[in-house]
Amino acid sequence: MSVEKPSPNQTEPANGSSENWQAQSAGALELPLILVIAMLVGGGGGYLLDRWLHTFPWLMIALGFVGFGTGVRDVIRRVLKSDGGGDKRSKS
Repeated sequence: MSVEKPSPNQTEPANGSSENWQAQSAGALELPLILVIAMLVGGGGGYLLDRWLHTFPWLMIALGFVGFGTGVRDVIRRVLKSDGGGDKRSKS
């Protein structure tokens, strides 16, 4: 009795592609959370400072914007890193 090897189109997908898909999905679900958490940390810190310094709502608004900018910067950095992009400027 001989055992036939399955042809390449009949084999199951490689484990690497399944793991890659899972890693990409996890990264995509992480990005909105990073943005929201950065805004909450900035706004929360601003709120606490406003209560301490009696300047409500100015520091909460300002640090909320700083948190938003930090979150956007981090999301862009992670997307570029996952694409393998990084800094693509020519060194001329």
